[in-house]
Amino acid sequence: MLEHSRTSTGERTPTDLNSLCDEYLRLAYHGLRAKDKSFNATLNTDFTADLPTVKVVGPDVGRVLLNLFNNAFYAVRQRQQQGDANYRPVVEVTTRLVNQQAVIQVRENGTGMSNTVREKVFQPFFTTKPPGEGTGLGLSLSHDIIAQGHGGSLAVESHEGQGTTFSLSLPVTSPA
Repeated sequence: MLEHSRTSTGERTPTDLNSLCDEYLRLAYHGLRAKDKSFNATLNTDFTADLPTVKVVGPDVGRVLLNLFNNAFYAVRQRQQQGDANYRPVVEVTTRLVNQQAVIQVRENGTGMSNTVREKVFQPFFTTKPPGEGTGLGLSLSHDIIAQGHGGSLAVESHEGQGTTFSLSLPVTSPA
């Protein structure tokens, strides 16, 4: 709860979002594998090679990415545990430059969300996880960090039983 009300005092520095995505994707994946050695997923990355650096508070955006990746792995793991022998968990991360916005998409083929859940997903304390597994603050904090702290946006698309895509957009400012 304290983190939810905290405003960042971190300094914005030019950041390579491709490297940040790659670092936090691997951190999240290996963190889960350390807890559950039986878990495996296919990780696909498609990073735009000429994505410009973006002035952000790196640790704050890293926290957002870690949250999105942890949620993606949670969703594919939940679907995997449903027992479909043909299911293969996949988490994909892409970066693009669209209309002077650096866009990061995190896509997974997990359980997906109902419309009701999708409408509430950025509300503080809303969670679909069982007690003890989530506070309901991760996506709310992530939204605040991106929208209020960095002037960007965080959006979600999801189809129940098929997966979810989070799209994070950050403004690209020209070098001064």
